[in-house]
Amino acid sequence: MASFSGIWVALVTPFNQHNVDFPALKRLAQHLLATGVDGLVVCGTTGEAAALDKEEQLAVLDAVLEVAPAHQVVMGLAGNNLTATLQMQQAIAQRDIAGVLVPAPYYIRPSQSGLVEYFTTLADASHVPVILYNVPYRTGVTLELDTLRQIARHPQVKAIKECGGNPDVTMALIDDGEIDVLTGEDNLILSTLCLGGTGAISASAHLYPERFVQLVQQVADGDLPAARANFYALLPMIRQMFSFANPAPVKAALAQQGLLRNELRAPMQTAPLALQQQIAATLAQLQPQDEAVSEIC
Repeated sequence: MASFSGIWVALVTPFNQHNVDFPALKRLAQHLLATGVDGLVVCGTTGEAAALDKEEQLAVLDAVLEVAPAHQVVMGLAGNNLTATLQMQQAIAQRDIAGVLVPAPYYIRPSQSGLVEYFTTLADASHVPVILYNVPYRTGVTLELDTLRQIARHPQVKAIKECGGNPDVTMALIDDGEIDVLTGEDNLILSTLCLGGTGAISASAHLYPERFVQLVQQVADGDLPAARANFYALLPMIRQMFSFANPAPVKAALAQQGLLRNELRAPMQTAPLALQQQIAATLAQLQPQDEAVSEIC
């Protein structure tokens, strides 16, 4: 049985006049869990963690844990100072959570052996499962397949969020069966599931999350025609969510749904007005007919 499977939403952090909007955060977390998603990833890239100080990150985690079961909450753990990252890991460890999502140390571009040492040190110190995050276009370094295989042998490393852009690596990790493979590229959710991956950590699944949950079940049931129809209906929205710097389009869409304010922390900017209008049109097309009727009434 997979430790990490299905749809995990890479949760945005709502703001209100530059401060974390904790009521909106908790409402959003409750809303998403009620749709059947498997869990929430707090303070990842989509959560603008780099724009939050450590106290704010822990406060965001605590707020989510007030409304979400611990086994459905993963916390982002990113940095390039190993000592500081270990200190943050110790602070996170005071909470009961499902795991930590850990990318390579950004900007410094360590060697592959340096990456093995970095992740091994964090995994040795972790009291919860570790999810690797391979995202070279943000960190500046690619976790190569041999490196990933070495790290995956650590008993505390349970999964990977794969955004490396190399399908051969994805397939090799799935075939190895050592860790759960979740895609972080939302346009690859269907193909990853069909290849045997366990799910996705998704930003676009904030929107119509029940459709993403349904997609996982359709593939599990072997109903590929239904899965394809569902996925290709979602694909225009998925593409829009990444047509401008994440999470600006997601926040624009959630604001249109009344779930939060359309606010990001500088230097991030809100999505252009033209894109916001396109998002509104796309969401209207995805809206179930009975829901649209009830809103009009």
